[in-house]
Amino acid sequence: MKANNIISASIATVLLLLSGTIFAQTPDQNTPPDALIKMVVTDVMTSVKADPDIQKGNIPKVMELVEKKIVPFTDMRRTTEMAMGPNWKKATPEQQAILTSEFKTLLMRTYSGALSQLRDQTVQFKALRAAPDDKEVVVKTVVIGRGDPISLDYRLEKGSNGWKVYDMNIMGAWLVEAYRNQFANQISQNGIDGLVKFLQDRNKQLAATK
Repeated sequence: MKANNIISASIATVLLLLSGTIFAQTPDQNTPPDALIKMVVTDVMTSVKADPDIQKGNIPKVMELVEKKIVPFTDMRRTTEMAMGPNWKKATPEQQAILTSEFKTLLMRTYSGALSQLRDQTVQFKALRAAPDDKEVVVKTVVIGRGDPISLDYRLEKGSNGWKVYDMNIMGAWLVEAYRNQFANQISQNGIDGLVKFLQDRNKQLAATK
């Protein structure tokens, strides 16, 4: 499916970013968005290099790493809301919570294998162009490997708990846009509960094959 190919490339490239060499620090709610990306990269890459099982593609360990080191700095509720578009408001609070959880699991299960495929890629961070009082920014990076450089941008929003990533762009394609049509089609055919079931079934399939 074309959307899945786009997202697969996106997630794989994001995970390749983990091979960057930068200062190891711990982000907090006052950490600027560009520094946040750099710090998370360092923390995750240190963990990858220290765990041979992850390098061999141990999916449970990879998912544990993602849950611990990456998920805390993302806003999956916002990501899910954007992927659903106007249909988000049609969902009950309970449905919204389930959809957010299942979508997060789907992304983690579908693309966790890419984390074990790190090679010699490096990353260049572009200067952040934002005003001090901006609440939404885009952190731009370029991934350098054996092939052509790949542009990879992160969209972040500042909330009460600091900056969180809620979308990313790989060579002009935003992640949430790649899922929006798929989600809309599921809801059009089967309603909100149909989308919930679709995500749950997909997660069960992925869990059974890995």
